Amino acid sequence: MIKIKDLVYTALFIAIGIVLPLCFHSIPSGGNIFLPMHLPVILAGALLGMIPGIVVGVSTPLISFLISSMPSAVVLPGMLFELAVYGFMMGLLTKIIKTKNIYFNIYTSLIISMILGRCVSGIVNAFIFQVGTYNFNVWLSLSFIMAFPGIIIQLIVVPPIYILFNKSKNKMTQ
Repeated sequence: MIKIKDLVYTALFIAIGIVLPLCFHSIPSGGNIFLPMHLPVILAGALLGMIPGIVVGVSTPLISFLISSMPSAVVLPGMLFELAVYGFMMGLLTKIIKTKNIYFNIYTSLIISMILGRCVSGIVNAFIFQVGTYNFNVWLSLSFIMAFPGIIIQLIVVPPIYILFNKSKNKMTQ
């Protein structure tokens, strides 16, 4: 059963995912460097679960494209799949990785999700752009080297928010 609270949070994460990148697009290649749309998608998956995570992952870039033409039509397909994987995998992994160390749980979920999302994006882009123009070096450069600041931001920002959310949720249920 879908809870109203989850629908509201899903809509909130989509809205953040549309507005936050607008702040970064005034910086040349800011979206590609800082990955602002990724944060709400990853958080939605981690905090709300697989289904809301995938909904935020697909809806956010699609709605953003329709409103602002960002991401561009060329980037959109790979990003749709990448963010869908982030949202789904964060929801799945935070549900199944349950050790006594919450930091291990969230960092493991986050790192695996980020790697899988980037791999899926690379595969989709290889099909779209043909292997001759989109190769391993291009994928590595765009997905990891150019995006390194955004990856670091994700590793710094997501775990504390996830942990705070879980602590407040646990206090509310006591």
